[in-house]
Order: sequence, then structure tokens, then C-alpha cells
Amino acid sequence: MRITAVNDRPEAGGDYVLYWMIAARRTTYSYALDHAIDRAKALGVPLVVLEPLRAGYAWASDRMHAFVMQGMADNAQAFAKAGITYLSYVEPAPGQGKGLLEALAKHAALVITDEQMGFFQPHMVSAAGKKLGVRLEQVDGNGVLPLRAAPKAFSTAASFRRHLQKTLLPFLMEPPRAHPLQRLPASVKGGEIPGPILRKWPSATSWKDLPIDHSVAPVTYQGGSRAGDELLEVFIDRKLARYAERSHPDAGVASGLSPWLHFGHVGVHAVLAAIAQKTGWDPMRLAGAKVTGSREGWWGMPASEEAFLDEVVTWRELGHVYCFHEPNYADYATLPDWARKTLADHTKDKRPTLYTRAELEGAKTHDVIWNAAQRQLVADGRIDNYLRMLWGKKVLEWSTTPQVAFETLLDLNNKYSVDGRDPNSYSGVAWTFGRFDRAWGPVRPIFGTIRYMSSDSTKKKLDMKQWLARWS
Repeated sequence: MRITAVNDRPEAGGDYVLYWMIAARRTTYSYALDHAIDRAKALGVPLVVLEPLRAGYAWASDRMHAFVMQGMADNAQAFAKAGITYLSYVEPAPGQGKGLLEALAKHAALVITDEQMGFFQPHMVSAAGKKLGVRLEQVDGNGVLPLRAAPKAFSTAASFRRHLQKTLLPFLMEPPRAHPLQRLPASVKGGEIPGPILRKWPSATSWKDLPIDHSVAPVTYQGGSRAGDELLEVFIDRKLARYAERSHPDAGVASGLSPWLHFGHVGVHAVLAAIAQKTGWDPMRLAGAKVTGSREGWWGMPASEEAFLDEVVTWRELGHVYCFHEPNYADYATLPDWARKTLADHTKDKRPTLYTRAELEGAKTHDVIWNAAQRQLVADGRIDNYLRMLWGKKVLEWSTTPQVAFETLLDLNNKYSVDGRDPNSYSGVAWTFGRFDRAWGPVRPIFGTIRYMSSDSTKKKLDMKQWLARWS
């Protein structure tokens, strides 16, 4: 269910198995890496790993390139230690990497890659399948539940949660290997990449001279598996027990793992394993567990652990499944019918305040809290939990139409957020307009029955003294 063929080509008598690493950019807890190693063993050939980074993707910037390249450095070290041939290729200019995958595939018995829904990856993999003369397989390592184990795009978290509770246990019993590079046979080591290929496609060594957006600076925290694993350890040891307090930005208990999960530097199975080890939990506790669809009680863990798992499994994979089944996930037209209708009914409502996209990007509004959230996004590449939802709702209120607000939020989020361009980025923006939500009363100007949030109520609900001191 996790492994699917992209084309109908046969395996060939090549010199190696090629793993084209494009989403699960790590060397632990990876179904794709497991599969690549297993096929190399079975065929008696070495494994070669290609991890590329394009220059011409939308919102390409120093921020995104730096984060990925920091991960490449971690992967290079891990593969070198294991004796596996690894090539990281950073495209010096848009289009200059064209032909590299095909050249490597000509010498491969089989090509294996990651299945990633959303953004440009599905189109890239589909196009590669048509071009390559050898079999291309993709491996779904996105979540605990395989994408094809969900029959449809679910409209609410509650309905998806019920599906998870009915189907998840068998998949929890089949995790990827924690450390697949340990105790490898000599046959999979020492693969050779032909010299002409290495000479024709020299890789860039720094993002600073690339034709990407240099106005979006790298964040202060590091990308890569080592930094992600350290963050996970700190979260589990020091913060998880207080996770229920996460709605307060000054609480300091949010996991902060989203950027590393987005770029595949940390896998969700590593997160589950760390929680299980900390709590002494065994997935067999779920055998016979009653399906309720409730956010609490099903996992059989303490409340904070269950709250976190509802975020990292239910809500995260709800977004993945939606993008998998709905190819137009990024379009306003795919919002629920009730949401589009109520917004259309109130499109002509008077908007007391309007801001241009430039004013919003520059945090030049009258709202102190919103400006602080935008500054945090621009500088730090993320916005704290609850405030991210408020950030989206205010843009809906301050835009000429909901369609304009939708596009503005997508652009700002994908440009500055380290975890932007992710299925859950699109879910978060679309939630502002009613996706995965329901109608709320009373009917309000501009919003209709879309869930309403205000800065005044946020001030009363949250303790933001330290957060505002830093970002305002």
C-alpha cells in the first residue's frame, strides 16, 4: 500500500539501485530508504542516493535553500559513515539540473523516490516516470496512515479521527526501521557514479550566489536531522507534559517541529517512538479500543500526550489526505459549499479597514497583535499556534474580497514560513475560510457564518506579555 509504480518499465540489469530523495530527507525512520536498501540487497547491487534541490521553484529563497542544505550536510555525513554513495545536487540556476536524473537512471537497475502530495513534487515525479527508461517506484512515508488507506478527502477532523481509530493499529505495528544504515552488507556499499555525470552537473555549494529570493533571509535555527532530533528530545523531555498550555505563546511548550517534519528531516514515526519510549506505551493497547471519534482517551496516554498526537497525527494527516484526493487543494473553489456561499453573501459588506498586500507584508496595520505576528513570520519563519489563526482571520476582514484574502495568505505564508508550501500550510489557510470547520453563529458582517476571531478577545484569552515584548 505504501509502494506504487510510477511507470510500467521493468527493472533493468543496472549497476546500482538509485534512491531519488525528494521528501523524506533523512536517514532514519524512512520507508523509502528501507525499500531502496532492501531492493539493493535483493538485486546484489550497491545503493546510490541522489538528493537534489531545484533553483526555480516558487518562493525559492535563502531561507528555504539554507534549511534544506543544512539537512544535506547531515545526510552526507550519515551516508559517508555507512559507506553509501550519496550525491547532493543544488541547481546553480533554473533548469541546469535537467537531465541529471535520467543520466543516473541509465545506469540504475531501479529508481525509488518519495511520494509527496502537494506543491510541485507530484507533477515532477509523474514527468520523471514518463522519461525514465527504467522502473520508477514511489514510497509513501508521509504519515502513520498510508495515503491509500483513506478512501476520500475528509471534510472534518472528527470524521477523519473516527477513520483513524478504525484503521490505524495495523499500520502502527509496521513502522520503518529506526536506523536502516546500521549493519549493512558490503554489497550495498561503494556504488560508483560515472565521472562524466559528476563533471557535467557540478553542484552549488552555497545558496548566497544562487538566482533565488535573497530578501527572505535564513532563520536562526538550523535545518537537518541532527537539529530536528535534538529539538524532538527537548520537547519530549521538557515540554510535552505541559503541552495542553500551548495556546499561550509565552508558555514555551509548543513542539516547534513543523519545519523539520515539512522538509522530511524528522519523520512522524520518530516522534511516535520517542513518545512511546517516554511513556512506556505499546500500540497493542489500542487492540479493542472503542471507536468514538473523540480527541481524548483513544490512545491510552496522558492528556498532554493525547493532545499532541491529535495534532501530529489527526490534523497533520487530515491535510495530507485532503491534498492526496483533491488535486485543486490550493484553489478557493474547493472550500466547502456553505463557506463559499456565506462569504459570497457578505462580499459587499462594508469593510471598515482595508490594507494592501504590501502594507500587510510590512506589518503596517493598526493592530498591534497582528503586526507582531507578521513580524514573527518574516523574521522567524513561523507564528505561534493560536496567533497564526488570528493572523489569517484578520486578513479576511481587511481584504476587498475573500478571494483576495485567500491568495494573500497563501503568498505570505509560502514566502516566509519555513513549513510553507506544505499540505498543512494550505489546510491552515483554507481553515480560515471554513475548510474542516462548520458554520458558526451569529451571522456577522464580512464573515457570515465563518468562525470569527478578534484581537480584543485574544488579548483577554492569552497571556502575551513576553511575546509582544519581543515582536512588537
